[in-house]
Amino acid sequence: MGASTAYHLARRGLTNIILVERDTQLGAGSTGRNAGGVRHQFSDPANIALSKESIALFARFEQELGFPIDFWRHGYLFLLSTEASVRTFEANVALQRREGVDVEWLSGARAAEVAPGISIDGVLAATFCGADGVADPHGVTMGFAKAAQAMGVRLWRDAEVTRIVVARNRVEGVDTTRGPIASRMVVNAAGPWAGEVGRMAGIDVPIVPERRHIFIAKPDGDRSWDDPRYRGETPSTRVLVIDFDTTFYFHREGGGLLFGMADPEEEVGFDTTVRWDVLPRVTEVAVARLPALAHASVSHAWAGLYEMTPDHNPIIGASPIDGLFVIAGFSGHGFQHSPAAGRILADLIVGRDPKLDLTSFAFDRFSTRSGRGESNVV
Repeated sequence: MGASTAYHLARRGLTNIILVERDTQLGAGSTGRNAGGVRHQFSDPANIALSKESIALFARFEQELGFPIDFWRHGYLFLLSTEASVRTFEANVALQRREGVDVEWLSGARAAEVAPGISIDGVLAATFCGADGVADPHGVTMGFAKAAQAMGVRLWRDAEVTRIVVARNRVEGVDTTRGPIASRMVVNAAGPWAGEVGRMAGIDVPIVPERRHIFIAKPDGDRSWDDPRYRGETPSTRVLVIDFDTTFYFHREGGGLLFGMADPEEEVGFDTTVRWDVLPRVTEVAVARLPALAHASVSHAWAGLYEMTPDHNPIIGASPIDGLFVIAGFSGHGFQHSPAAGRILADLIVGRDPKLDLTSFAFDRFSTRSGRGESNVV
């Protein structure tokens, strides 16, 4: 979010910018620990708009920014196993189609053709959008950052913000471990730490961190799923499959399979240690939906943080402190919306019309009870 915002501000002529990164490299937090999925299939029209704009930029990313990204448009497949989920997705698909997104309703049998190897036991219906896919978070982040630097943006690495300077309800700059920065405009793009950064300015930013795990599995013996002996046991494409009612998801990652699932027992916190005791619960669900995993082994795993808001939509825009803006709280769909979100915030900062109803993303929506929230969160 920070790199995208800096890039879009620089394109609008505002280049006196410092992008402050606490770590030694960009994208070492949530950005570098996500599954890379990009999709149009959301329940809030504002999120669908973000997806349409963002995915369009991913498709032309290399020609526009000059940096390649590993972008595969092999689709998202949602499997639905309860009548309640079917009713919810009926409304969602109708909305998505009204917004110009080509989403298909599939039978269980047709879903198994799209994603060979899945079990369709209990599947009542499925939805598929072939314009969805997966992309490389690192490549996108570095593309935005390097393009911004080429236009004059400075990057401070190994610089942790320790204080936001506020006087008379107006931001005046930040203090960092590398020195102070005087500025009348500050953007909080700290992801799961956005709440902590907000407290530095004396405001409550309702964003909390929630740990999620990702596992990589290969056939026993560290073989590849591309080996002819496993043909038909997993998809040969990178279609991203989501078992909506369990939240189990997977997609091909080279010769392995990337998979994960939400843990309802997970507590709020910044711990990114891998909890291996979670794996048996995930595996039980995973094997039921993708039987090939029964004879696979996990080669490695990692944990990252979702940046959760109460309604699962982000905050994009001004805060109660003059000059302090927030772009965070994307609740698991931040990477894929970074192109549009950064553009929108840049427009707001320079006084342009973002050409999108931002009610769903407003800072004060939780007190005014506006916005509809997002239900398609996995």
